[in-house]
Amino acid sequence: MRAMSVVRTGPAESTPLALSDTPRPEPGPQEIVVRVEACGVCRTDLHVVEGDLPHVATGTIPGHEVVGRVEVLGRGVERYRIGDRVGIPWLHRSCGRCRFCTTGRENLCPTKEYTGYTVPGGYAEYARADEAFAVPLPEGDPAPLAPLLCAGIIGYRALKVAAPPAGGRVGFFGFGASAHLTLQLAARLGFETIVYSRSPTHRKLAERLGASEVLEPPGAGPTSPAGRLDSALVFAPAGEVVLQALGELDRGGSLAIAAIHLSPIPPIDYDRRLFGERRIQSVEANTRADAREFLTLAHRFGLRATTTTRSLEAANEALVDLKAGRIDGAVVLDPRALGPTGHPGDRSG
Repeated sequence: MRAMSVVRTGPAESTPLALSDTPRPEPGPQEIVVRVEACGVCRTDLHVVEGDLPHVATGTIPGHEVVGRVEVLGRGVERYRIGDRVGIPWLHRSCGRCRFCTTGRENLCPTKEYTGYTVPGGYAEYARADEAFAVPLPEGDPAPLAPLLCAGIIGYRALKVAAPPAGGRVGFFGFGASAHLTLQLAARLGFETIVYSRSPTHRKLAERLGASEVLEPPGAGPTSPAGRLDSALVFAPAGEVVLQALGELDRGGSLAIAAIHLSPIPPIDYDRRLFGERRIQSVEANTRADAREFLTLAHRFGLRATTTTRSLEAANEALVDLKAGRIDGAVVLDPRALGPTGHPGDRSG
């Protein structure tokens, strides 16, 4: 099968991925093999190929927002049939036995496996999944479904962790794929939504999606006198943004950091930015319950990702554009979209 795999970790601009001819995966017991229809390009993929995450092996196939159809069933599979539309998310498998798994916190399992990091992912024509961790998906265009499988789910978990009060004011710092989906959900759940972004393109998208208020990020000045936010969600992988968010947080407010990798957080002035029972909590991965809950809400509210589709061969360019903030919403790879040059161009939706 065709796949884009890591030849060396390094800056996305150095072309760390190369097209390879790789054997199609074979399913183990209770596993399925999926023909990939679309795979979202997530910032976590950028951290994988650039080596921000440890122990990335040569030959790793990134991608964990995978939409496709079941093509091969492993022994004992009961949940799916050939031809079913399914999604493969970031959490590939957890042990099911540790103190975290047995208390509903499988996202903290110390031996969990990750799609597109520790096991081959969806930048390929086929991908393998544990049937218990794959999720059923509806028919229709696969591209807008792909970002739901990580950007959407992790944003939903961040919103739960931040726990804003009913009708409260939620701030979004970093307005990429995850934030643009979480904004839609938060608005439909009755929260006020305030988006902070330096990108004019991202601010325009936030306005189109109905943000209550769209602002440029604050500087390093004092805490906002208004204490305008009840909760803040930080999606940008930059530690200094945490200080910006704390500066906008009201007393008793909570901040959730939805980043798998974050640059160092500068020193925090306790009296000015943290005192007053403000809280900071990181968000790690997600549980299957998170995935089920979010996809149910996404269907109920008609959440839709703003996407641009590119060919599989364009994965390096997609990562560069993601890194540079040139993506409006989310970018999705389509392994079926190959022209004579291997890059048929972008398709927006």
